[in-house]
Amino acid sequence: MGWLSALIAGTITGILSGFGVGGGTLLLVYMTAFAGLEQHLAQGINLLYFLPAAAMALPAHRKNGFLERRTVRAAIPAGLVCAALGAWAATALDVSLLRRCFGAFLLLIGFQQLFTRRH
Repeated sequence: MGWLSALIAGTITGILSGFGVGGGTLLLVYMTAFAGLEQHLAQGINLLYFLPAAAMALPAHRKNGFLERRTVRAAIPAGLVCAALGAWAATALDVSLLRRCFGAFLLLIGFQQLFTRRH
């Protein structure tokens, strides 16, 4: 993995993460599809990437009133439990099955975004 392509991917996905549009997911796709990393390794790197990216974006979103406290209070405990279960499942699954599950997830989200009307 060349340092320039990694720098470009990190820059683009960092900007997208700041917007809140899933830059980490795109970074995971870059690392597995283009940089040739194993799915488990890419997921671990992605987790480390997410923490500072989220920490940098959070103050701006809070300042602009884009955090609904009631929703955040409900989402945090659910997110922590599901993240722990997801991490356990990801380490227990075979890499090829994990890649298929991740690809199916991306397709599902993509189709949902294409065919769902937002008002």
